[in-house]
Amino acid sequence: MTTVSIVTYHTPESELRHCLDCLAASEVHTVFVVDNACDESTRAIAAQYPRTVYTQLPNPGYGAAHNWALRQVMDWPEPPVYHIVMNTDLSFDPSVPKTIADYMDLNPEVGAIQPRIVGPDGQRQFTCRMLPTPNDLILRRFLPKRFMTAARNLYLLKHLDPDQPHNIPYHQGSFMFLRLEALRREGLFDERFFMYPEDIDLTRRLHRNWLTLYWPGATIMHLHRAESYQSARMLRIHMVNMVRYFNKWGWFYDPERTRFNTRIK
Repeated sequence: MTTVSIVTYHTPESELRHCLDCLAASEVHTVFVVDNACDESTRAIAAQYPRTVYTQLPNPGYGAAHNWALRQVMDWPEPPVYHIVMNTDLSFDPSVPKTIADYMDLNPEVGAIQPRIVGPDGQRQFTCRMLPTPNDLILRRFLPKRFMTAARNLYLLKHLDPDQPHNIPYHQGSFMFLRLEALRREGLFDERFFMYPEDIDLTRRLHRNWLTLYWPGATIMHLHRAESYQSARMLRIHMVNMVRYFNKWGWFYDPERTRFNTRIK
């Protein structure tokens, strides 16, 4: 059994409908719509999908909202085996959740999977990455792309064969296919992070004791709005929460980061 949670915040109606249409056509058991904007139009849309559970929260953050859904399913008498954390700006064939679940059934050492993710133009998005250093994020965000190209490409793991699976310590949170037992053992999203680095933090904790795979056996399309590049407010939120991340794990001394990243160079 696989469940899903999506977090909305004034999400465009057409985008939400398309996302729920994709999920309704698949074999997922229940879709949790966690509305951080308390938007009645979102409630009305969710009510049109029979396998959807809708709730409103007073915007506790992205990870905290997904944690609400995860705690619900963990308390079920027969909890699901898998849970998908995903954004609404995705499109995929209805067979994708079952395809990934079947692979994980055969590979119980896998705690999380991120499939191949492409943009609307069909070009691959590099959503599985090395654990970031402060320089990785500063260079990526503020310097023109022509600077430090080799360092950027290494951080994005562009040298890896995209047609082979790889054990990667950082999965972007747009689509995370998670084994619930791994979450029980390693913990849910760290709610100190309002938004952005909660996916890095969770993947690296899972990576300690489980395989966290990039797996090219399934493909999804991601619009990827990159809001922190378009909004000063979102940029501030991004930077504040990255400071919290590096305060937790270490800015320039992070032995686990060095160990994990060295394995995949």
